[in-house]
Amino acid sequence: MNGNQDQDAALRIASGRKPFVEPLRLGERLREIRQANDWTLSDVSQRTGLARSTLSKIENGQTSPTFAAVQKLIGGLGIDLPQLLSQPPGKARTMGRRDLTRSGAGQLHPTPTYEHELLSCEMAQKRMIPFKTVVRARRFDDFQQWVRHDGEEFLMILEGEVHLYSEFYEPVLLVKGDSIYFDSDMGHALVSVSAEDAIVLSVCTPRAGH
Repeated sequence: MNGNQDQDAALRIASGRKPFVEPLRLGERLREIRQANDWTLSDVSQRTGLARSTLSKIENGQTSPTFAAVQKLIGGLGIDLPQLLSQPPGKARTMGRRDLTRSGAGQLHPTPTYEHELLSCEMAQKRMIPFKTVVRARRFDDFQQWVRHDGEEFLMILEGEVHLYSEFYEPVLLVKGDSIYFDSDMGHALVSVSAEDAIVLSVCTPRAGH
């Protein structure tokens, strides 16, 4: 796309055409977080601005929340994206932990634009959230709005080529072996530009002090 097309697409990115992000087991995690705080569905509705019926459907896996709904949950409940993706805290094991994920054995989490494979998903209280992702998006305006979440992200291209679009920088081409580290609360989006869908490794972490 040329510069004008990029700008036009950026203006259209919040048009709300389709569901965007469905964090892994979000319904279960939402219920766990709600019950741990002794909140009713009405309490969560007041905090997030989401209808009680919508929250009930999310908890019961009857609907896939849009990215905008996920943002309202994060803001209203005072949590960050890794907390939604992680299992609830249990008894901490602070030394000698490990979590092996065999090739292809992660937990799959498809969205309209990315096909995530969550790695090291058995370990609770992680300080990092690692993903392997197949980038299905082929155009910037496949996204309904910027991807953004609290903290920082490291990204490496394992296969193929992508354009990384970001809120404050010109798009950059990343090829196999390239890596980049960025503030993930800055809007960003990946688009495959190679013949085959690109595969990337992402590691997300909350901002220091969270």
